[in-house]
Amino acid sequence: MLIGCTEFCELWHDAGRTAFVTFPVNSHRQHWPVRSREFRMWLSGTFYVATGGAIGGQALEDGIRILEARAVNDGPEYEPFIRVGRQGEKLYLDLCDARWRAVEVTTTGWSVVEKPSLKLLRSPSMRPLPEPEAGTTIEALRRFFMNVRGDDDFTLVTAWLVAALRDRGPYPVLVVNGEQGAGKSVFCRMLRLLADPSAAPIRAVPKDDRDMVVSAGNSWILAYDNLSSVPAWLSDALCRLATGGGFATRMLHTDRDEMIFEATRPIILNGISSLTDRADLADRAVTIHLQAIPEDERLSEDELWADFEKARPQILGALLDAVSAALHHVATVKLDRSPRMADFCKWITAAESGLGWEPGHFLEVYRDNRRDVAESSFEADPVAVAIRDFVTTDHSEGWTGTATELLSALAGRVAEGVRKSRIWPVTAQGLGNRVDRVAPLLRSKGFAVERRHSGVRTIVIVPPKSS
Repeated sequence: MLIGCTEFCELWHDAGRTAFVTFPVNSHRQHWPVRSREFRMWLSGTFYVATGGAIGGQALEDGIRILEARAVNDGPEYEPFIRVGRQGEKLYLDLCDARWRAVEVTTTGWSVVEKPSLKLLRSPSMRPLPEPEAGTTIEALRRFFMNVRGDDDFTLVTAWLVAALRDRGPYPVLVVNGEQGAGKSVFCRMLRLLADPSAAPIRAVPKDDRDMVVSAGNSWILAYDNLSSVPAWLSDALCRLATGGGFATRMLHTDRDEMIFEATRPIILNGISSLTDRADLADRAVTIHLQAIPEDERLSEDELWADFEKARPQILGALLDAVSAALHHVATVKLDRSPRMADFCKWITAAESGLGWEPGHFLEVYRDNRRDVAESSFEADPVAVAIRDFVTTDHSEGWTGTATELLSALAGRVAEGVRKSRIWPVTAQGLGNRVDRVAPLLRSKGFAVERRHSGVRTIVIVPPKSS
Protein backbone atom coordinates (compact mmCIF):
# COMPACT_ATOMS: atom_id res chain seq x y z
CA MET A 1 0.00 0.00 0.00
CA LEU A 2 2.87 2.38 0.75
CA ILE A 3 4.44 1.76 -2.66
CA GLY A 4 1.00 2.28 -4.21
CA CYS A 5 0.95 5.80 -2.76
CA THR A 6 3.77 6.72 -5.15
CA GLU A 7 1.74 5.95 -8.28
CA PHE A 8 1.99 9.56 -9.46
CA CYS A 9 5.62 10.07 -8.41
CA GLU A 10 8.59 10.08 -10.75
CA LEU A 11 11.63 8.23 -9.45
CA TRP A 12 14.98 9.23 -10.93
CA HIS A 13 18.70 9.51 -10.15
CA ASP A 14 21.68 11.73 -10.92
CA ALA A 15 25.08 10.85 -12.41
CA GLY A 16 26.32 9.82 -8.97
CA ARG A 17 23.43 7.31 -8.64
CA THR A 18 21.76 9.25 -5.84
CA ALA A 19 18.01 8.58 -5.73
CA PHE A 20 15.50 11.40 -6.12
CA VAL A 21 11.74 11.66 -6.41
CA THR A 22 9.37 14.16 -8.00
CA PHE A 23 5.91 14.19 -6.44
CA PRO A 24 2.76 16.33 -6.76
CA VAL A 25 1.78 18.86 -4.09
CA ASN A 26 -1.37 20.88 -4.79
CA SER A 27 -0.89 22.36 -8.29
CA HIS A 28 2.87 21.99 -8.56
CA ARG A 29 5.55 19.31 -8.36
CA GLN A 30 8.44 19.12 -5.92
CA HIS A 31 11.84 17.46 -6.26
CA TRP A 32 13.58 15.93 -3.24
CA PRO A 33 16.06 13.16 -2.44
CA VAL A 34 14.25 9.89 -1.72
CA ARG A 35 15.83 9.81 1.75
CA SER A 36 14.92 13.40 2.59
CA ARG A 37 12.74 14.32 5.55
CA GLU A 38 10.35 16.14 3.21
CA PHE A 39 9.61 13.04 1.13
CA ARG A 40 9.18 10.89 4.24
CA MET A 41 6.63 13.37 5.60
CA TRP A 42 4.77 13.50 2.27
CA LEU A 43 4.75 9.70 2.04
CA SER A 44 3.48 9.31 5.61
CA GLY A 45 0.76 11.90 5.02
CA THR A 46 -0.33 10.30 1.75
CA PHE A 47 -0.49 6.88 3.42
CA TYR A 48 -2.68 8.31 6.20
CA VAL A 49 -5.07 9.90 3.67
CA ALA A 50 -5.32 6.62 1.76
CA THR A 51 -5.73 4.29 4.75
CA GLY A 52 -6.69 6.38 7.75
CA GLY A 53 -3.80 4.85 9.69
CA ALA A 54 -0.17 5.58 10.47
CA ILE A 55 2.70 3.80 8.79
CA GLY A 56 5.16 2.02 11.05
CA GLY A 57 8.78 3.07 11.19
CA GLN A 58 10.16 -0.20 9.82
CA ALA A 59 7.58 -0.35 7.03
CA LEU A 60 8.44 3.22 6.04
CA GLU A 61 12.16 2.40 6.00
CA ASP A 62 11.56 -0.73 3.91
CA GLY A 63 9.46 1.28 1.46
CA ILE A 64 12.14 3.96 1.17
CA ARG A 65 14.74 1.28 0.34
CA ILE A 66 12.55 -0.17 -2.41
CA LEU A 67 11.87 3.27 -3.89
CA GLU A 68 15.57 4.13 -3.72
CA ALA A 69 16.48 0.95 -5.62
CA ARG A 70 13.83 1.61 -8.26
CA ALA A 71 15.02 5.20 -8.72
CA VAL A 72 18.65 4.13 -9.21
CA ASN A 73 18.08 0.98 -11.26
CA ASP A 74 14.95 1.75 -13.27
CA GLY A 75 14.51 5.54 -13.16
CA PRO A 76 15.87 7.99 -15.75
CA GLU A 77 19.00 10.05 -15.11
CA TYR A 78 18.67 13.84 -14.75
CA GLU A 79 20.97 16.61 -13.64
CA PRO A 80 19.66 18.27 -10.47
CA PHE A 81 20.32 21.94 -9.73
CA ILE A 82 20.45 24.10 -6.62
CA ARG A 83 19.03 27.65 -7.02
CA VAL A 84 20.44 28.19 -10.55
CA GLY A 85 20.18 25.79 -13.47
CA ARG A 86 20.37 25.60 -17.24
CA GLN A 87 18.35 23.79 -19.85
CA GLY A 88 19.55 24.33 -23.39
CA GLU A 89 20.07 28.04 -23.95
CA LYS A 90 17.85 29.06 -21.03
CA LEU A 91 18.88 29.81 -17.46
CA TYR A 92 16.55 29.29 -14.51
CA LEU A 93 16.63 30.96 -11.10
CA ASP A 94 14.60 29.17 -8.43
CA LEU A 95 12.46 31.66 -6.49
CA CYS A 96 12.05 29.04 -3.73
CA ASP A 97 8.48 30.18 -3.08
CA ALA A 98 5.59 27.97 -1.99
CA ARG A 99 4.46 27.50 -5.62
CA TRP A 100 7.89 26.26 -6.75
CA ARG A 101 8.15 28.94 -9.42
CA ALA A 102 11.34 29.97 -11.19
CA VAL A 103 12.57 32.82 -13.39
CA GLU A 104 13.33 31.74 -16.95
CA VAL A 105 16.07 33.84 -18.55
CA THR A 106 16.61 33.80 -22.32
CA THR A 107 18.63 35.87 -24.79
CA THR A 108 15.65 38.21 -25.22
CA GLY A 109 14.53 38.74 -21.63
CA TRP A 110 13.19 36.97 -18.57
CA SER A 111 9.84 35.90 -17.11
CA VAL A 112 8.48 34.01 -14.11
CA VAL A 113 7.31 30.49 -14.99
CA GLU A 114 4.93 28.38 -12.91
CA LYS A 115 6.28 24.92 -13.75
CA PRO A 116 9.96 24.91 -14.73
CA SER A 117 10.83 21.77 -16.66
CA LEU A 118 14.24 21.09 -15.07
CA LYS A 119 14.92 19.52 -11.68
CA LEU A 120 15.49 22.35 -9.17
CA LEU A 121 16.28 20.98 -5.73
CA ARG A 122 15.92 22.77 -2.42
CA SER A 123 17.25 22.44 1.08
CA PRO A 124 15.48 23.36 4.34
CA SER A 125 17.80 26.35 4.82
CA MET A 126 16.96 28.01 1.49
CA ARG A 127 14.62 31.01 1.57
CA PRO A 128 12.50 32.65 -1.17
CA LEU A 129 13.57 35.39 -3.52
CA PRO A 130 11.08 38.18 -4.27
CA GLU A 131 9.28 38.13 -7.60
CA PRO A 132 11.52 40.34 -9.78
CA GLU A 133 10.24 43.57 -11.31
CA ALA A 134 11.42 45.13 -14.55
CA GLY A 135 12.14 48.76 -15.40
CA THR A 136 15.01 49.66 -13.03
CA THR A 137 18.73 49.99 -13.69
CA ILE A 138 21.47 48.58 -11.52
CA GLU A 139 22.04 52.06 -10.11
CA ALA A 140 19.18 51.29 -7.71
CA LEU A 141 21.68 49.14 -5.83
CA ARG A 142 24.25 51.90 -5.36
CA ARG A 143 22.50 53.72 -2.50
CA PHE A 144 22.75 50.58 -0.34
CA PHE A 145 26.48 50.27 -1.00
CA MET A 146 27.49 53.87 -0.43
CA ASN A 147 30.43 52.86 1.72
CA VAL A 148 32.29 50.93 -1.01
CA ARG A 149 35.57 52.61 -1.86
CA GLY A 150 34.74 54.27 -5.17
CA ASP A 151 32.98 53.39 -8.42
CA ASP A 152 35.42 50.61 -9.28
CA ASP A 153 34.49 48.59 -6.20
CA PHE A 154 30.80 49.02 -7.00
CA THR A 155 31.49 47.73 -10.51
CA LEU A 156 33.21 44.64 -9.09
CA VAL A 157 30.41 43.90 -6.62
CA THR A 158 27.83 44.15 -9.41
CA ALA A 159 29.94 41.90 -11.63
CA TRP A 160 30.17 39.30 -8.86
CA LEU A 161 26.38 39.30 -8.46
CA VAL A 162 25.82 38.84 -12.21
CA ALA A 163 28.31 35.98 -12.22
CA ALA A 164 26.58 34.38 -9.21
CA LEU A 165 23.36 34.13 -11.26
CA ARG A 166 25.08 32.00 -13.88
CA ASP A 167 24.68 28.23 -13.71
CA ARG A 168 28.38 27.40 -13.96
CA GLY A 169 31.72 28.83 -12.90
CA PRO A 170 34.41 29.66 -12.45
CA TYR A 171 33.31 32.22 -9.90
CA PRO A 172 35.65 34.78 -8.35
CA VAL A 173 35.96 34.70 -4.56
CA LEU A 174 34.59 38.02 -3.32
CA VAL A 175 36.78 39.28 -0.46
CA VAL A 176 35.30 42.13 1.57
CA ASN A 177 37.79 44.08 3.69
CA GLY A 178 37.08 46.95 6.04
CA GLU A 179 37.78 48.22 9.51
CA GLN A 180 35.50 47.67 12.46
CA GLY A 181 32.24 49.52 11.92
CA ALA A 182 32.37 49.37 8.12
CA GLY A 183 29.23 47.22 7.92
CA LYS A 184 30.88 44.14 6.40
CA SER A 185 28.37 41.64 7.81
CA VAL A 186 25.34 43.67 6.70
CA PHE A 187 26.93 44.12 3.27
CA CYS A 188 27.38 40.35 2.86
CA ARG A 189 23.83 39.63 4.05
CA MET A 190 22.52 41.99 1.36
CA LEU A 191 24.48 40.17 -1.31
CA ARG A 192 23.02 36.83 -0.19
CA LEU A 193 19.49 38.27 -0.19
CA LEU A 194 19.89 39.38 -3.79
CA ALA A 195 20.95 36.01 -5.17
CA ASP A 196 20.52 33.20 -2.63
CA PRO A 197 18.63 33.98 0.59
CA SER A 198 19.30 31.54 3.40
CA ALA A 199 18.27 30.93 6.99
CA ALA A 200 21.91 31.48 7.97
CA PRO A 201 23.21 33.92 5.34
CA ILE A 202 26.73 34.32 6.75
CA ARG A 203 28.44 31.64 8.77
CA ALA A 204 31.61 30.78 10.65
CA VAL A 205 34.40 29.03 8.78
CA PRO A 206 33.85 25.24 8.60
CA LYS A 207 36.22 23.05 10.57
CA ASP A 208 37.17 20.82 7.60
CA ASP A 209 36.52 19.95 3.95
CA ARG A 210 33.61 17.69 4.82
CA ASP A 211 31.65 20.47 6.51
CA MET A 212 32.29 22.74 3.53
CA VAL A 213 31.03 20.07 1.12
CA VAL A 214 27.84 19.65 3.14
CA SER A 215 27.25 23.42 3.05
CA ALA A 216 27.91 23.57 -0.70
CA GLY A 217 25.48 20.72 -1.30
CA ASN A 218 22.68 22.58 0.48
CA SER A 219 23.12 26.16 -0.74
CA TRP A 220 24.28 28.09 -3.77
CA ILE A 221 26.42 30.84 -2.23
CA LEU A 222 28.88 30.25 0.61
CA ALA A 223 29.50 33.30 2.81
CA TYR A 224 32.00 33.21 5.69
CA ASP A 225 32.03 36.01 8.23
CA ASN A 226 34.69 37.76 10.28
CA LEU A 227 37.80 35.84 9.22
CA SER A 228 41.11 36.85 10.76
CA SER A 229 43.12 34.73 8.32
CA VAL A 230 42.71 31.98 5.73
CA PRO A 231 44.66 28.82 6.67
CA ALA A 232 46.32 26.78 3.93
CA TRP A 233 43.72 23.97 3.88
CA LEU A 234 40.85 26.44 3.61
CA SER A 235 42.56 28.43 0.86
CA ASP A 236 43.06 25.25 -1.19
CA ALA A 237 39.45 24.16 -0.62
CA LEU A 238 38.08 27.59 -1.61
CA CYS A 239 40.17 27.58 -4.78
CA ARG A 240 38.81 24.17 -5.79
CA LEU A 241 35.25 25.21 -5.04
CA ALA A 242 35.51 28.54 -6.91
CA THR A 243 37.01 27.25 -10.14
CA GLY A 244 35.88 23.63 -10.17
CA GLY A 245 37.23 20.61 -8.40
CA GLY A 246 36.11 17.44 -6.75
CA PHE A 247 35.89 16.57 -3.06
CA ALA A 248 35.86 12.93 -1.98
CA THR A 249 35.43 11.57 1.51
CA ARG A 250 34.42 8.29 3.10
CA MET A 251 30.68 7.92 3.56
CA LEU A 252 29.49 7.62 7.14
CA HIS A 253 29.11 4.08 8.52
CA THR A 254 31.06 2.51 5.64
CA ASP A 255 34.64 1.45 5.09
CA ARG A 256 34.90 1.54 1.30
CA ASP A 257 32.17 3.79 -0.15
CA GLU A 258 33.08 7.34 -1.13
CA MET A 259 30.94 10.45 -1.12
CA ILE A 260 31.97 12.59 -4.09
CA PHE A 261 30.99 16.23 -4.57
CA GLU A 262 31.96 18.03 -7.75
CA ALA A 263 30.65 21.54 -8.32
CA THR A 264 31.54 25.22 -8.27
CA ARG A 265 30.02 27.83 -5.98
CA PRO A 266 30.13 31.63 -5.59
CA ILE A 267 31.98 32.48 -2.36
CA ILE A 268 32.11 35.54 -0.06
CA LEU A 269 34.73 36.14 2.62
CA ASN A 270 34.89 39.14 4.93
CA GLY A 271 37.36 40.30 7.53
CA ILE A 272 39.39 43.24 8.80
CA SER A 273 42.80 41.95 7.71
CA SER A 274 43.89 40.92 4.22
CA LEU A 275 42.59 37.45 3.34
CA THR A 276 44.47 36.91 0.08
CA ASP A 277 48.02 36.35 1.30
CA ARG A 278 48.27 33.05 -0.58
CA ALA A 279 48.96 33.55 -4.29
CA ASP A 280 46.55 30.86 -5.54
CA LEU A 281 43.59 32.38 -3.68
CA ALA A 282 44.61 35.94 -4.65
CA ASP A 283 44.63 34.87 -8.30
CA ARG A 284 40.96 33.89 -8.02
CA ALA A 285 39.80 36.77 -5.83
CA VAL A 286 38.06 40.09 -6.29
CA THR A 287 38.85 42.30 -3.30
CA ILE A 288 36.79 45.32 -2.33
CA HIS A 289 37.16 47.69 0.60
CA LEU A 290 34.40 49.19 2.73
CA GLN A 291 34.83 52.50 4.49
CA ALA A 292 33.73 53.09 8.06
CA ILE A 293 30.24 54.59 8.29
CA PRO A 294 30.16 57.85 10.28
CA GLU A 295 27.79 57.75 13.24
CA ASP A 296 25.76 60.68 11.91
CA GLU A 297 25.13 58.77 8.65
CA ARG A 298 24.42 55.36 10.14
CA LEU A 299 20.80 54.17 9.79
CA SER A 300 19.04 51.88 12.21
CA GLU A 301 18.80 48.31 10.93
CA ASP A 302 14.99 48.50 10.93
CA GLU A 303 15.06 51.44 8.51
CA LEU A 304 17.80 49.95 6.36
CA TRP A 305 16.21 46.55 5.92
CA ALA A 306 12.74 47.96 5.30
CA ASP A 307 14.14 50.17 2.53
CA PHE A 308 16.16 47.30 1.08
CA GLU A 309 13.20 44.92 1.02
CA LYS A 310 11.19 47.43 -1.02
CA ALA A 311 14.00 47.80 -3.54
CA ARG A 312 14.96 44.11 -3.76
CA PRO A 313 12.47 43.13 -6.54
CA GLN A 314 13.67 45.98 -8.79
CA ILE A 315 17.36 45.26 -8.14
CA LEU A 316 16.84 41.58 -8.93
CA GLY A 317 15.10 42.55 -12.15
CA ALA A 318 18.07 44.74 -13.14
CA LEU A 319 20.48 41.86 -12.45
CA LEU A 320 18.36 39.52 -14.58
CA ASP A 321 18.45 42.08 -17.43
CA ALA A 322 22.25 41.81 -17.26
CA VAL A 323 22.11 37.99 -17.26
CA SER A 324 19.88 38.06 -20.34
CA ALA A 325 22.32 40.38 -22.11
CA ALA A 326 25.19 38.07 -21.18
CA LEU A 327 23.36 35.07 -22.65
CA HIS A 328 22.78 37.04 -25.83
CA HIS A 329 26.36 38.25 -26.34
CA VAL A 330 28.68 35.75 -24.63
CA ALA A 331 29.21 33.60 -27.73
CA THR A 332 30.56 36.59 -29.68
CA VAL A 333 32.84 38.05 -26.99
CA LYS A 334 36.55 37.85 -27.79
CA LEU A 335 39.06 38.90 -25.14
CA ASP A 336 42.38 40.37 -26.27
CA ARG A 337 44.03 38.45 -23.40
CA SER A 338 42.75 35.57 -21.31
CA PRO A 339 43.37 36.11 -17.59
CA ARG A 340 43.04 33.35 -14.99
CA MET A 341 39.26 33.82 -14.65
CA ALA A 342 38.69 34.13 -18.41
CA ASP A 343 35.16 32.67 -18.41
CA PHE A 344 34.10 35.10 -15.69
CA CYS A 345 35.57 38.00 -17.68
CA LYS A 346 33.76 36.91 -20.86
CA TRP A 347 30.44 36.61 -19.02
CA ILE A 348 30.61 40.08 -17.47
CA THR A 349 31.91 41.66 -20.69
CA ALA A 350 28.89 40.16 -22.45
CA ALA A 351 26.61 41.61 -19.74
CA GLU A 352 27.94 45.20 -20.00
CA SER A 353 25.17 46.39 -22.32
CA GLY A 354 22.53 45.10 -19.89
CA LEU A 355 24.21 47.00 -17.06
CA GLY A 356 24.53 50.26 -18.98
CA TRP A 357 28.35 50.14 -18.95
CA GLU A 358 30.66 51.24 -21.74
CA PRO A 359 32.35 48.39 -23.65
CA GLY A 360 35.60 47.40 -21.96
CA HIS A 361 34.74 49.14 -18.68
CA PHE A 362 34.70 45.96 -16.61
CA LEU A 363 38.00 44.54 -17.90
CA GLU A 364 39.80 47.79 -17.11
CA VAL A 365 38.47 47.81 -13.54
CA TYR A 366 39.13 44.08 -13.07
CA ARG A 367 42.73 44.29 -14.23
CA ASP A 368 43.42 47.20 -11.88
CA ASN A 369 41.97 45.18 -9.02
CA ARG A 370 44.09 42.15 -9.89
CA ARG A 371 47.22 44.29 -9.86
CA ASP A 372 46.33 45.68 -6.42
CA VAL A 373 45.60 42.20 -5.04
CA ALA A 374 48.82 40.78 -6.51
CA GLU A 375 50.83 43.64 -5.00
CA SER A 376 49.31 43.06 -1.55
CA SER A 377 49.88 39.30 -1.79
CA PHE A 378 53.48 39.82 -2.85
CA GLU A 379 54.31 42.12 0.05
CA ALA A 380 52.65 39.70 2.47
CA ASP A 381 54.83 36.75 1.37
CA PRO A 382 58.29 36.86 2.99
CA VAL A 383 59.72 34.26 0.58
CA ALA A 384 58.70 36.26 -2.50
CA VAL A 385 60.07 39.49 -1.01
CA ALA A 386 63.35 37.80 0.01
CA ILE A 387 63.85 36.29 -3.47
CA ARG A 388 63.20 39.66 -5.10
CA ASP A 389 65.68 41.46 -2.88
CA PHE A 390 68.32 38.71 -3.18
CA VAL A 391 68.23 38.45 -6.97
CA THR A 392 67.91 42.15 -7.81
CA THR A 393 70.66 43.17 -5.36
CA ASP A 394 73.27 40.44 -5.83
CA HIS A 395 72.42 38.75 -9.14
CA SER A 396 71.19 41.34 -11.60
CA GLU A 397 71.86 38.96 -14.52
CA GLY A 398 69.96 36.11 -12.89
CA TRP A 399 70.59 33.31 -10.40
CA THR A 400 70.79 29.53 -10.85
CA GLY A 401 71.20 26.99 -8.06
CA THR A 402 69.60 24.29 -5.98
CA ALA A 403 66.82 24.77 -3.43
CA THR A 404 69.36 24.08 -0.66
CA GLU A 405 71.63 26.86 -1.93
CA LEU A 406 68.72 29.25 -2.25
CA LEU A 407 67.50 28.51 1.27
CA SER A 408 70.98 29.21 2.66
CA ALA A 409 71.28 32.44 0.70
CA LEU A 410 67.87 33.72 1.75
CA ALA A 411 68.32 32.84 5.42
CA GLY A 412 70.97 35.51 5.77
CA ARG A 413 68.71 38.19 4.30
CA VAL A 414 65.68 37.90 6.57
CA ALA A 415 65.19 38.74 10.22
CA GLU A 416 65.49 36.01 12.82
CA GLY A 417 61.83 36.40 13.72
CA VAL A 418 60.82 35.61 10.14
CA ARG A 419 63.12 32.55 9.96
CA LYS A 420 61.60 31.15 13.13
CA SER A 421 58.01 31.80 12.12
CA ARG A 422 55.73 29.06 10.81
CA ILE A 423 55.47 30.66 7.37
CA TRP A 424 59.20 30.36 6.62
CA PRO A 425 60.30 27.03 5.03
CA VAL A 426 62.83 25.07 7.10
CA THR A 427 63.86 22.48 4.47
CA ALA A 428 65.01 22.64 0.88
CA GLN A 429 61.93 20.68 -0.21
CA GLY A 430 59.70 23.15 1.62
CA LEU A 431 61.40 26.06 -0.12
CA GLY A 432 61.05 24.36 -3.52
CA ASN A 433 57.30 24.02 -2.92
CA ARG A 434 57.09 27.66 -1.86
CA VAL A 435 58.94 28.78 -5.01
CA ASP A 436 56.27 27.04 -7.08
CA ARG A 437 53.57 28.86 -5.13
CA VAL A 438 55.15 32.33 -5.33
CA ALA A 439 56.18 31.99 -8.99
CA PRO A 440 52.99 33.81 -10.19
CA LEU A 441 53.72 36.65 -7.76
CA LEU A 442 57.30 36.94 -9.03
CA ARG A 443 56.15 36.85 -12.64
CA SER A 444 53.77 39.72 -11.91
CA LYS A 445 56.91 41.71 -11.01
CA GLY A 446 58.63 40.77 -14.25
CA PHE A 447 60.76 37.88 -12.94
CA ALA A 448 61.20 34.67 -14.91
CA VAL A 449 61.12 31.53 -12.74
CA GLU A 450 61.98 28.06 -14.04
CA ARG A 451 62.56 24.66 -12.44
CA ARG A 452 65.05 22.40 -14.24
CA HIS A 453 65.54 18.66 -13.63
CA SER A 454 68.53 17.67 -15.80
CA GLY A 455 70.63 15.59 -13.45
CA VAL A 456 70.50 18.07 -10.58
CA ARG A 457 67.29 19.83 -9.65
CA THR A 458 67.92 23.54 -10.04
CA ILE A 459 65.96 26.76 -9.84
CA VAL A 460 66.54 29.56 -12.36
CA ILE A 461 65.40 33.08 -11.46
CA VAL A 462 65.93 35.97 -13.88
CA PRO A 463 65.04 39.53 -12.74
CA PRO A 464 63.18 41.96 -15.00
CA LYS A 465 65.29 43.91 -17.44
CA SER A 466 65.86 47.49 -16.38
CA SER A 467 64.28 49.99 -18.77
